[in-house]
Amino acid sequence: MRETDRSGRPGLARPRPERGTPPAGVPVPRPRRALHPGAWWLWALALGTAATRTTNPLLLALLITVSGYVVAVRRPHTPWARSYGAFVKLAAAVLVLRLAFAIVLGSPIPGTHILFTLPEVPLPDWAQGIRLGGRVTAEGLAFALYDALRLAALLICVGAANALASPSRLLKSLPGALYELGVAVVVALTFAPHLIADVRRLRAARRLRGRPDKGVRGLVQVGLPVLEGALERSVSLAAAMDARGYGRTAEVPTAVRRTTAALTLGGLLGVCAGTYGLLTAAGGSYGLPVLLAGLASALAGLWLGGRRSVRTRYRPDPWDARAWLVSASGAAVAALLILAGSLAPGSLDPGVVPLEPPTLPLWPAAAVLLGLLPAFVTPAPEAARDPRKEPTT
Repeated sequence: MRETDRSGRPGLARPRPERGTPPAGVPVPRPRRALHPGAWWLWALALGTAATRTTNPLLLALLITVSGYVVAVRRPHTPWARSYGAFVKLAAAVLVLRLAFAIVLGSPIPGTHILFTLPEVPLPDWAQGIRLGGRVTAEGLAFALYDALRLAALLICVGAANALASPSRLLKSLPGALYELGVAVVVALTFAPHLIADVRRLRAARRLRGRPDKGVRGLVQVGLPVLEGALERSVSLAAAMDARGYGRTAEVPTAVRRTTAALTLGGLLGVCAGTYGLLTAAGGSYGLPVLLAGLASALAGLWLGGRRSVRTRYRPDPWDARAWLVSASGAAVAALLILAGSLAPGSLDPGVVPLEPPTLPLWPAAAVLLGLLPAFVTPAPEAARDPRKEPTT
């Protein structure tokens, strides 16, 4: 193709720049690297640890709100990030089931505020201590609600980690000694989000065709293609892993293998003994040294075990200052709530006998708000591309 320049002489056509590309000479801004996935998991597990230290429904609701806000503003636009809703629904189901069990099977908490009375079913002598029906008290329901809300908060925190951290990048960041175990765990974690995406896609397709997507018939018609797709995905994954040489190990001397096994096993035993010592009053003197020694031994065993792995990392995710800030914010929440439980246990565990309304302790609530730091120090997720706005050729 030829065109004329300003003087009228024919010349070569200049290539037209693509739509959305900056002009020549203008520096292209470098995209910010995403946060290390391990930092998201440490932050979420620390929030879950903080949730296990209290039964105050106000603090637990604040923990759920903090994790939900961070997920809402920093969740990437990927299929596996949609699993957060499934964890929220699972937490709600746990809450409802725990209350239903407290109503039907009763509660060991004595109470005087009777809400209603169910018909009690007589049980044989070998089922002593179990009852069906009977009085339902406000104290028993409050105890069941506080206990179920703690488990629900823990599940939601784990769901936040699944929605924020990329499973593939997390697998790439694992030590070489845990590579095979990490592959199994990551495949298991990615199965649920893909399963949810397949169910939504098939239900939407059936609605467009005017076919039922609910009830027993809809469940069967949707479930069979979902299982078929899961099997095809697993076969493709196995073939891809085999083609890439998954499972190959380097030759390591026998002495190194035995040393690795001894260090890893001794380190795990030391971690268990040190944790037990910290949790008991009699082991406060030896708990921390044994725990630190066990961690050092386990890390040394993982480092030696990584020599068997022959894989390499392409563009590994750096552990930068933002990862330290995110991890430190979650660790600060867990540490401050543990400290609050030792200084003022009544504020974290409100009593139900006698029944009294829970109060929100100020400085533990301020400590929970430290978990919002990742919403301000991490980069915003990239906007999802709209296929209708793509340039056409």
